Amino acid sequence: MLSHEINRNFRARLATGGALLMPGAANALAARVIADLGFEAIYLSGAGLTNTYLGMPDLGFVSLTEIAQHTATLRDATDLPIVVDADTGFGNALNVRHTVRTLERAGASAIQLEDQVNPKRCGHFSGKDVVGLDEARSRIKAAVDARQDPNLLIVARTDARSTLGFDAALERGAAFIEDGADITFIEAPESADELRAIPARLPGTPQLVNMVIGGRTPVLGFNELDAMGFKLVLYANAALQGALYGMQAALGQLKADGRLGEDGPVASFKERQRMVNKPFFDALEKRYAEGKD
Repeated sequence: MLSHEINRNFRARLATGGALLMPGAANALAARVIADLGFEAIYLSGAGLTNTYLGMPDLGFVSLTEIAQHTATLRDATDLPIVVDADTGFGNALNVRHTVRTLERAGASAIQLEDQVNPKRCGHFSGKDVVGLDEARSRIKAAVDARQDPNLLIVARTDARSTLGFDAALERGAAFIEDGADITFIEAPESADELRAIPARLPGTPQLVNMVIGGRTPVLGFNELDAMGFKLVLYANAALQGALYGMQAALGQLKADGRLGEDGPVASFKERQRMVNKPFFDALEKRYAEGKD
């Protein structure tokens, strides 16, 4: 499916029906697992990419080139919409323009931009700071103007809750909506009451909520968040944390026992090949070897 068709369908899905549960993928294999399980969208997490690709914390270490490369890899692996975490846009409004154009070409369906200073930090770390409102708004305005496909969605995130307070974060969300943001994302609310207030005080625009396992925000059930009015319920790094747990379990057993078979805490060899689409490539190889068209 072409990217503009994926984007159009994604916009239409958010405009109708209830909330959408969206896991994060830090690589193409995770994206294929998400698609295989029947989820409707994928989030390319900057934190997940930094942790997985570099083995480093989410402190602004990944580049636009690296994010674009991974976006293209995920797009090749799945036809699901991809929401791409573009951090602060890598600079001022002109840099944001370049970022949006680059990620749109790579296959993003939505691009998330935030109002932190450079270099950014994970939204659930301490020590964050945000830029002034005028600069934050300039990023969103530049992103809206830069897109080529009108169905490419711009997600405006604010981290002001932790630095300026909850009301200031909502005020920024409202300003970003005025600037053309399609989705707003108030990061790191700290209570169920704050969660409930976000869709109520920013009506008419889809809201994204981030359920960070072990983070600052209370983890509520999908149905409860749907009833509050959220449109996207994000688990940005559930797959990453599950994979880390699985690697530690499998390799811990290998270290302890000196051997590891399919009876251990691992997927089977057959399942591994299924998830990387080997039967499809086997069929292609046979077709080309036989000279069929």
